[in-house]
Order: sequence, then C-alpha cells, then structure tokens
Amino acid sequence: MRQVAVCGPRECSDLEAQRARTVGRLLAEAGVTVLCGGGGGVMAAVAEGASGAGGLVIGVRPDTERAAVGAGLSAVLFTGMGEARNAILVASADAVIIIGGSWGTLSELALARHRGVPVVSLGGWRLLDADGTPLDATVSAHDPADAVALALGTS
Repeated sequence: MRQVAVCGPRECSDLEAQRARTVGRLLAEAGVTVLCGGGGGVMAAVAEGASGAGGLVIGVRPDTERAAVGAGLSAVLFTGMGEARNAILVASADAVIIIGGSWGTLSELALARHRGVPVVSLGGWRLLDADGTPLDATVSAHDPADAVALALGTS
C-alpha cells in the first residue's frame, strides 16, 4: 500500500485549494492512500478531491476535537499532540506533497527531509542555506499531475 501525505496551510488561496483537490483526485485514481492533517484549507481540499474519487483519506489531527474535523475523511487519528503530530504524518508517508506554505507546512517539510521522505513542492516553500544558495530540499512540480507523478516516481 502506498501512502502520500499532502500538506499545506489551513487558510489557503483558491488556487491552492484547486490544486489540492486535483492532487487528491489523482492520488485516489492511482489507488494511493492520502494522508493529511484533517482540517481546513489544503487539508480539506485534498480530502474532498480524494474522497470524491472513491479514495481512502486518513486525517492525522493535532487535537482531540471531533468538531474540528474536515469533511471527506475516511478515518481520523486524534493525537492530542499539537504540531508534534507532523512527525507522525510524515513518518507514515512514502512521499509528501506540499501545496502552498505555512509554518506548519515548513515543519512537515523539514521533518520529512530529516527522515529521508521525498518532498514534492507545488507552489510551496523554497529554502536557502546561510549563504543564499538554494537547497535541494524539494522537487518542484509544475502542476498537480506533475506533483503526483513525481511523488509516485512515475515522472
């Protein structure tokens, strides 16, 4: 079973939400289990896209508030761990796709890279070292189909 985490901000742009819905749909069509944070924004959009295509979507929540759960999830893990849940999310993934950026998304990117999990960026973070040289922290995707192909190693 392949699992891909899709990470992005709780408050996202319309373009980021559109991209997340398409990524979710494409992952579901490929038979991949989608992991996300189980909240709003990019998380809700990817869940909507994947569940709408009949996919399995697991939300890994930072809290235990059942009322805060986004729609479209097949199952939810309530960790009660705050941002520490990001480590569980990325450790459970074969690859991570980040869409957009927030501090939590940056945390997920760093944790994934530290664990050796490949990260694909679709309009997400770009990192520089102390001298201003770009780091190879992510592989940049041009569009949702490219992001999914890169995450699945089919590109």
